[in-house]
Amino acid sequence: MFRRLFLSHPASVGESYFQHQRAALSFALPLLGAGLAALAHAVVPGVCEQTAGDIIRKLHRRLENRQA
Repeated sequence: MFRRLFLSHPASVGESYFQHQRAALSFALPLLGAGLAALAHAVVPGVCEQTAGDIIRKLHRRLENRQA
Protein backbone atom coordinates (compact mmCIF):
# COMPACT_ATOMS: atom_id res chain seq x y z
CA MET A 1 0.00 0.00 0.00
CA PHE A 2 2.80 2.44 0.88
CA ARG A 3 4.54 1.75 -2.43
CA ARG A 4 1.33 2.27 -4.41
CA LEU A 5 0.48 5.54 -2.66
CA PHE A 6 3.91 7.13 -2.53
CA LEU A 7 6.33 5.51 -4.96
CA SER A 8 4.59 3.89 -7.94
CA HIS A 9 3.42 7.02 -9.72
CA PRO A 10 6.66 9.02 -9.33
CA ALA A 11 8.59 5.99 -10.61
CA SER A 12 6.23 5.69 -13.59
CA VAL A 13 7.30 9.16 -14.74
CA GLY A 14 10.98 8.57 -13.99
CA GLU A 15 11.20 10.57 -10.76
CA SER A 16 11.92 9.89 -7.12
CA TYR A 17 9.31 10.80 -4.51
CA PHE A 18 11.02 14.11 -3.73
CA GLN A 19 11.62 14.99 -7.39
CA HIS A 20 7.94 14.39 -8.07
CA GLN A 21 6.93 16.37 -5.00
CA ARG A 22 9.00 19.32 -6.21
CA ALA A 23 7.51 19.12 -9.71
CA ALA A 24 3.96 18.88 -8.35
CA LEU A 25 4.50 21.84 -6.04
CA SER A 26 5.93 23.85 -8.93
CA PHE A 27 2.46 23.54 -10.49
CA ALA A 28 0.35 23.67 -7.32
CA LEU A 29 1.72 26.92 -5.93
CA PRO A 30 1.29 28.97 -9.12
CA LEU A 31 -2.20 27.46 -9.51
CA LEU A 32 -3.01 28.62 -6.00
CA GLY A 33 -1.81 32.10 -6.97
CA ALA A 34 -3.94 31.98 -10.12
CA GLY A 35 -6.96 31.03 -8.04
CA LEU A 36 -6.37 33.91 -5.66
CA ALA A 37 -5.94 36.30 -8.59
CA ALA A 38 -9.22 35.06 -10.10
CA LEU A 39 -10.93 35.54 -6.74
CA ALA A 40 -9.60 39.09 -6.48
CA HIS A 41 -10.74 39.74 -10.04
CA ALA A 42 -14.21 38.41 -9.22
CA VAL A 43 -14.53 40.91 -6.38
CA VAL A 44 -12.81 43.86 -8.08
CA PRO A 45 -12.94 43.40 -11.87
CA GLY A 46 -10.31 46.08 -12.47
CA VAL A 47 -7.53 44.10 -10.76
CA CYS A 48 -5.69 41.01 -11.96
CA GLU A 49 -7.42 41.21 -15.33
CA GLN A 50 -5.01 38.78 -17.03
CA THR A 51 -3.05 37.32 -14.14
CA ALA A 52 -4.86 33.99 -13.75
CA GLY A 53 -4.98 33.34 -17.48
CA ASP A 54 -1.31 34.20 -17.92
CA ILE A 55 -0.30 31.80 -15.13
CA ILE A 56 -2.49 29.00 -16.47
CA ARG A 57 -1.19 29.42 -20.04
CA LYS A 58 2.43 29.33 -18.79
CA LEU A 59 1.77 26.19 -16.75
CA HIS A 60 -0.02 24.57 -19.67
CA ARG A 61 3.02 25.13 -21.91
CA ARG A 62 5.28 23.61 -19.23
CA LEU A 63 2.99 20.61 -18.83
CA GLU A 64 2.79 20.01 -22.58
CA ASN A 65 6.59 20.16 -22.88
CA ARG A 66 7.26 17.65 -20.07
CA GLN A 67 8.43 14.29 -21.21
CA ALA A 68 6.07 11.50 -20.20
